[in-house]
Amino acid sequence: MKWMLVVLAGGMTPVNTDLVFDKFADCLAAEEQMRKHYTDAFEAWDRWAAANIERRREYSKVRDLQAKRLLSNIGTCVPHAGGAAVAPQQQSNPAPSQPPQGLPPPQPSPKT
Repeated sequence: MKWMLVVLAGGMTPVNTDLVFDKFADCLAAEEQMRKHYTDAFEAWDRWAAANIERRREYSKVRDLQAKRLLSNIGTCVPHAGGAAVAPQQQSNPAPSQPPQGLPPPQPSPKT
């Protein structure tokens, strides 16, 4: 079985990396390396911010935002089908078609 590394941006939104591994351990190692890169980037930014942001209150607020931005991205390894496209499932009750945006809805015909 092959494994694909998927990043969860902000801890929620999946982002496909197109990184596919033959071994689960290799995928986990790549996820660990990715996490280390994010941690290193945050630590480098934190050193810069501590030296350049004069007001402690501003530094604290900006540091929290930067930590959320960088450290909430996590990776996970998911099984990969090996390049075979998986067809989406058909809905049993399709929603009525919507008119294209920008066009007025169709008017009912007048009754005589």
